[in-house]
Amino acid sequence: MEALVCRKLGDPTATEPGSTESPVEVSKTYPIPPLTSDIAVRVKVTATSLNFANYLQILGKYQEKPPLPFIPGSDYSGIVDAIGPSVTKFRVGDRVCSFAALGSYAQFIVADQSLLFLVPEGCDMIAAAALPVAFGTSHVALVHRARLTSGQVLMVLGAAGGVGLAAVQIGKICGAIVIAVARGSEKIQFLKSMGVDHVVDLGTENVITSVKEFVKTRKLKGVDVLYDPVGGKLTKDSMKVLNWGAQILVIGFASGEVPLIPANITLVKNWTVHGLYWGSYKIHQPSVLDDSIRELLSWLARGLITIHISHTYSLSQSNLAFGAIKDRKAIGKVMIALDHKATLSSKL
Repeated sequence: MEALVCRKLGDPTATEPGSTESPVEVSKTYPIPPLTSDIAVRVKVTATSLNFANYLQILGKYQEKPPLPFIPGSDYSGIVDAIGPSVTKFRVGDRVCSFAALGSYAQFIVADQSLLFLVPEGCDMIAAAALPVAFGTSHVALVHRARLTSGQVLMVLGAAGGVGLAAVQIGKICGAIVIAVARGSEKIQFLKSMGVDHVVDLGTENVITSVKEFVKTRKLKGVDVLYDPVGGKLTKDSMKVLNWGAQILVIGFASGEVPLIPANITLVKNWTVHGLYWGSYKIHQPSVLDDSIRELLSWLARGLITIHISHTYSLSQSNLAFGAIKDRKAIGKVMIALDHKATLSSKL
């Protein structure tokens, strides 16, 4: 089968896969994985998602460091290709989606039946592949951890990225007043089209001044929930607009800088800081992830959420795919399509 294999650590955006400088290569003859148990399911992958964590993993900068060589990749969708003799939940030909610690950047992947989800009829398979990690992270953060409620003020940093756009939509479903922070006119216009209540363009505006003016105009006290996948100076600035009793959701550090959240200010203002490593729920509270993804698939089927696919590439274009994430060119999700019937494009 065809698979993207990471042979060494490094930047996958530098050169085309397979070059001497590239840490990854596209293998055309990688063995098709066998069924590993009586309840295992083999899926022929239709599409798989690129997340910032996948990029960090190939760089060797992610918290989980698998031994080399490995096939990267996490969330995916596909068609059931084969099932173990004790599988009861799926049949060959079923449309499914899921997530894995590794291995989705390949034509086939094997998973336990308990880890797979049926894709509802009418749902696009590329969209289904984009859903588990980005929307799952934002759903668990906002619904399960912060328990976001109607009328609260939600501020989303990195709002035009995969998890950011998911947080914006989930915030609106919860009835929150949503402030979206991004950079660049194209991203700002897109966020406005999503119906957010206030947009801050970091390229032309000061986040503190802009947010303070908005909350004053709306007669609000400040931000109740801060959704932060960015870190760095932006986190520090954002803390200056938080309300008493606010919640901070630490999602990631796309800026490359881990921020310091002063414990003394946290105490005085009664803030709650939530660290959210979504993947660890699979180990510690798998039922939370299961319930979350089922609800999200229901929302997708009912049209309550839309998944914006910014770029779709083939495995051989993985350097361009990772480059779209690294250079922050994406609005929404970057995808790899393995089914040649899927549309391949490179909108830059």
